[in-house]
Amino acid sequence: MSEILDNLVRTIRDRKNSTEEKSYTKKLLNNKKLSEEKVLEEINELFQAVKLLNSEDKVFNAKPEFFNSDVTEASDVVYHLLVYLEANNIKYEDVLNELKKRTLQSGLDEKASRKV
Repeated sequence: MSEILDNLVRTIRDRKNSTEEKSYTKKLLNNKKLSEEKVLEEINELFQAVKLLNSEDKVFNAKPEFFNSDVTEASDVVYHLLVYLEANNIKYEDVLNELKKRTLQSGLDEKASRKV
């Protein structure tokens, strides 16, 4: 699975050599404020989709693609977060290494070890 994310990160990095006219990713990489806004927007849309899909008030006449909106929005969040990280020189590999370190201890122990 990480191969998909690895390829996405490579594509994002390749887009640095493109132009804004040809690449939306390049536009986001060049505009940190826009990239930040997109991450926040997509996270909000994911929360809304999950909330609606888990609601007791289901919309039964919704289009079939609506019922996959949580996955679609989650995909948007991942893409925009990776672009945001790259735009701010936070390396994907460093994030993976940090996550790997955290798997070596329980979440409660890891949280307790953080300095405030």
